Amino acid sequence: MIGLLVELLASWLLLRFVYHSSIDAIGVFVTTKRMQYFVTGFGIAAICCGICHSAPVLFGVAGWQVNKSFTFSGFLAGIYFVVKSVLFEELLFRGALLFILTEKCGWKIACSISAVAFGIYHWFSYGVLGNVFAMAMVFFTTAVWGWMLAFAFAKTRSVYLPVGLHLGWNIIHIVVFSKGPLGIQLLQHAGSGKLQGVPSLLIFLFQIFSVPVAVYYYLKYERKAA
Repeated sequence: MIGLLVELLASWLLLRFVYHSSIDAIGVFVTTKRMQYFVTGFGIAAICCGICHSAPVLFGVAGWQVNKSFTFSGFLAGIYFVVKSVLFEELLFRGALLFILTEKCGWKIACSISAVAFGIYHWFSYGVLGNVFAMAMVFFTTAVWGWMLAFAFAKTRSVYLPVGLHLGWNIIHIVVFSKGPLGIQLLQHAGSGKLQGVPSLLIFLFQIFSVPVAVYYYLKYERKAA
């Protein structure tokens, strides 16, 4: 929590004294439109993540079962962990620095720089530094998402859509399907089967590109409807 407060203070100082603007330059104050962005982003990411993790069931190779020892307090602790980590990353990569880069360099260059930084950051957060293959895979997957989240920020001029997307995916991925640093959460894997061949490749590609494609078309439709 202290880290988030430091980020907010640093963002305010940057915007106030470097760009001579208010903290709402990154779209933090609540409005109806921004809440719409948040809910839509959360829904898109949650649905796509749910499809990814349901694939073994759909292909009949494995399933999921409820963790009977999972408690409500454990659920709240998981949500708190995800919210804190997502807000930290969003303020760092889609906050004041991205806003200033967008204003100075244009949204394409700014989004590209943000995506590269997001990919490199995950070498350290995932602990893969030194493993060349893992580094390449982590960079590719997280940089694609980093570009998408930066694009969402640049086009909406607000952190609400990228935060909603990031939260929607991470809550379903980590708290519901237990795929993350918290260990077994709500659901646990039942069965030893794994997707192989073409189905595995399709789900891998879906995991990387489904949300970015959905966001692109959502914002394209949203701008036409505005």
